[in-house]
Amino acid sequence: MIRFAICMLLASCAAVLTAAQERMTLTLEQAINMARSSSVDATVALNKLRTAYWEYRTYRAELLPEITFDAKLPDYYKQYSPYQNSDGTYSFVRNNYLEMAGELSVTQSIWFTGGTISLNTSLDYLRQFDGVSYNRFMAIPIAITLNQPIFAANNVKWKRRIEPVRYEEAKAEFMSATEDVAMNAISYYFNLLMARENIAIAHQNLDNAVKLHEVAKEKRRMGHISGNDLLQMELNELNARSNLTDCESILKSNMFRLRSFLGINDDVEIIPELPGDVPDIEIVYADALEKALANNKFSKNLLRRQMEADYDVAKAKGDMRQINLFAQVGFTGTGPEFRNAYNPLKDNQVIQLGFKIPILDWGKRRGRVKVAESNREVVESSIRQESQNFNQDMFILVERFNNQRRQLDIAKRADEIAEKRYNTNVETFIIGKISTLDLNDSQAKKDESRQQLINELYLFWHYYYQLRSLTLWNYAENTGIDNDIDAILKR
Repeated sequence: MIRFAICMLLASCAAVLTAAQERMTLTLEQAINMARSSSVDATVALNKLRTAYWEYRTYRAELLPEITFDAKLPDYYKQYSPYQNSDGTYSFVRNNYLEMAGELSVTQSIWFTGGTISLNTSLDYLRQFDGVSYNRFMAIPIAITLNQPIFAANNVKWKRRIEPVRYEEAKAEFMSATEDVAMNAISYYFNLLMARENIAIAHQNLDNAVKLHEVAKEKRRMGHISGNDLLQMELNELNARSNLTDCESILKSNMFRLRSFLGINDDVEIIPELPGDVPDIEIVYADALEKALANNKFSKNLLRRQMEADYDVAKAKGDMRQINLFAQVGFTGTGPEFRNAYNPLKDNQVIQLGFKIPILDWGKRRGRVKVAESNREVVESSIRQESQNFNQDMFILVERFNNQRRQLDIAKRADEIAEKRYNTNVETFIIGKISTLDLNDSQAKKDESRQQLINELYLFWHYYYQLRSLTLWNYAENTGIDNDIDAILKR
């Protein structure tokens, strides 16, 4: 018997420990930190940042010298080819030779002209097999080549202006996205908090409804209340049970959403804590707008779009006439042996100036310029409108946030009053001083006040992190939100 009692005690302790392990008390700050580190939204934001980083790295690499080696090892031909004789007739001649070639080049973009300059060295070898066999070598020890468009838009120069802004925009977008993840975590957290609060309210209302129904039965036996009041108490109890069932279903749904968002196991029950004190912050619109325009991706996005529109116009104007300069200066040598290819050397110079100017294109190229200029005007108009909307939205958000602290204080006081009023009315109803209508009204006001308090808390934190997302500024610590991008990319 003693052994059985000990086993039961151990089993009970194990069940208690297991239940404790499956319950997780979670604060709002912990939920936000978990969302930033393990949520799918945070992973998507990080992957976008990595993509932007490697695009920027690729652009930076394009500005550096590129070393390439081009080779044919070997290139063998054994075939017949047409050959035109001196009298204009054709005949076929047999080719049977081996060719090998290699070229090493260093190419550098010239950012202030848009051209390219390269340093080349090459060696070609030819071996003839049919007829009189022989070897031939041709070497270009060194050659400098310039390829320069004359009137075309300077692509390199425009990229040097646009790409750094694009990367800064991507970094600002990532930091804003981390704050957006926090906002999503706040929504899921307060949805669960509201659902648990509604469960608590539903349980309390059901307990009170059962108790009041029993009291009403006694009063009806004594003739102190009417049959209608008794039926109303029974209806209140039924409604309380139905409401509790609905609340339990909503709780499970919101619990699942928060667990999924934070990456928590399905067998863990999350117990959210009601946030306590909120930071006492008053934000000035002008200061918030200045920080947003300096830090937010919005201002960088506008700048990039304006430069891209200007670039499109420059390209369209450059395409109206095409003039290209090609120049190569170096030395070359050839001979039957390898050493003869390098001694003696002769000049090797090529200069080409090609141009393509339309004589009659029926206004096609000029039309492209006009289209690009019209698109630029559309972009400029959109930028002005978006800037006005951004400033307006920022003003409204700052006003709502500053007002939310006062709304929260009012909601806290209203919750306290409604709770006291309901408790008082329950006692008063028991002694028969008020009607069921007054009791139901106080209960409804109590429930609404509690829900309103949680909603006002949610709005405060939602507005706060929305401001952080737009300004990239931590108002609680009065510091900028400046993540170490290099450390983040190395994760």
